This record gives sequence, structure tokens and C-alpha cells, in this order.
Amino acid sequence: MANPVKLTPARLKELQDEMVWMKTVREKEVADQIKEARSFGDLSENSEYDEAKNEQGKLYSREAEVQAILDNYVIIEEDASDDTVIGLGCTVTVLDLDMDEEEEYRIVGSQEADPMSGRISEESPFGKALMGKGVGDEVAVEAPVGELRYKVLNIAVNH
Repeated sequence: MANPVKLTPARLKELQDEMVWMKTVREKEVADQIKEARSFGDLSENSEYDEAKNEQGKLYSREAEVQAILDNYVIIEEDASDDTVIGLGCTVTVLDLDMDEEEEYRIVGSQEADPMSGRISEESPFGKALMGKGVGDEVAVEAPVGELRYKVLNIAVNH
């Protein structure tokens, strides 16, 4: 069996809401598009029909993807009280030792990762390097540009 997908309660709710929307509202919209496109006649040269069927395929693909997550997830407990080590759900302030700049990241499950918004997956090289570290610890991360070095300045537990 595949490894469970780690989700926060908020992300789980988003996925459940998305699934309900896809199954109720979006499927009806796509079915109506297909019905309307069929009314235009010859399906072999009907670009509206082809586009509607492509949209239906994308919808079914996304539904399958979300359902696979909903069938195999674990909730990340974000109410941990240990702010001495980095774990899932923590917000971490680090000092980039090469650039001498402070950066802040939230450690999240892979489904919620968005590096541009400061949400780092615990499965990413940077996330793996940070997990279990404490304030004052230094970490090194291999990147395409070479080794990046950071020092942990602060760990905040999100409530």
C-alpha cells in the first residue's frame, strides 16, 4: 500500500469540499456542455464536442486524484506543544548562512507544499534536513547550485 498522504485538517476540508463541488456542480456543467455540443451535429468535425469531452476527461482525472488522497491520508496534528524540535506544522525561522538573510518556512505535508509561499514539504530535501533539528542547529542542503547552509533561529508551533 502507498504511503499515506499527510494533510492538515484545513487541507482535508478543502479536498472534501472540492470533491463535493466536482461531483455535484462541475459534472453537471460538463454534461451540459457535451449535450449542447452534440446538438451542433456531426461529431467527427465538432471542436466544441471534442473540447467538452477533453474537459470531462480532466474532471474525471482530478476526481480520481482527489479520491486517491481521500482514501489514503493521515491528519497532521498541528497542536503539538514541542517547540524545541522541528516537526510537521511548525513554522521555522532560519538564517541563510551564505546570503546572511533570515527566512521563514512552514513545514507541511507534500500535498500542501508551496515553496513560493514559504510552505515546505517535509519530504523535500530542505524539509528532510530541517526535521528533528533544534534552535542553533545548522543544516546543509544539496541543491543544483551547490550546498546551501542554514542555521535554525526559531521554532514556532502553530495553534
